[in-house]
Amino acid sequence: MAAAAATAATKGNGGGGGRAGAGEAGGARKKKGPGPLATAYLVIYNVVMTAGWLVIAVGLVRAYLAKGSYHSLYYSIEKPLKFFQTGALLEILHCAVGIVPSSVVLTSFQVMSRVFLIWAVTHSVKEVQSEDSVLLFVIAWTITEIIRYSFYTFSLLNHLPYLIKWARYTLFIVLYPMGVSGELLTIYAALPFVRQAGLYSISLPNKYNFSFDYYAFLILIMISYIPIFPQLYFHMIHQRRKILSHTEEHKKFE
Repeated sequence: MAAAAATAATKGNGGGGGRAGAGEAGGARKKKGPGPLATAYLVIYNVVMTAGWLVIAVGLVRAYLAKGSYHSLYYSIEKPLKFFQTGALLEILHCAVGIVPSSVVLTSFQVMSRVFLIWAVTHSVKEVQSEDSVLLFVIAWTITEIIRYSFYTFSLLNHLPYLIKWARYTLFIVLYPMGVSGELLTIYAALPFVRQAGLYSISLPNKYNFSFDYYAFLILIMISYIPIFPQLYFHMIHQRRKILSHTEEHKKFE
């Protein structure tokens, strides 16, 4: 799930860019874009997703103003959050059919890791929904996705404002650690409840002679952040320098 938090500079959904910035990095190397119908579809998809995450952002602000507290704001945006984050599963299909030049495997891993956190952790363990850590990753995701989907929309229309490009390759410096911290703290908060209830665990003996410990599985996921987070973070730092420096050089010749 650390990889999922890197969507500020990694997930591809049109505009010639992959999740790892493969289509956008370098700038000078252009790839053939999707056809007219695929482009129209991708524009509509990205506009809808941008609007959806804006709805989540507005919902958070309205709930905060109404309550006067940031505690338990998750309940005010739970339904749209689940809907639009699950809607990102379509991005796997986009890669599979070839209208987005990104790796199906990498995109699947990154999308599914977020969907996993929403449904298999936050939804399944009700006790963690009021944790401040949930709000931490929700805010990080919301800002990230508004910027990301806006980026793809304008890229597909060949009219990308520099401010959006700058935000996409700059705000992750704060948003990525913020999202990762929220995810880790949420999983950690869920552990005792998972262990107590035996959630999603399969014990022996059974007719399939198979066992699964969901508690241990979550711990392994947390451990996986240790090698993944630094690699992705510094990769994105490198991508930022490369892409923004290229943009500045391009401006000098205009």
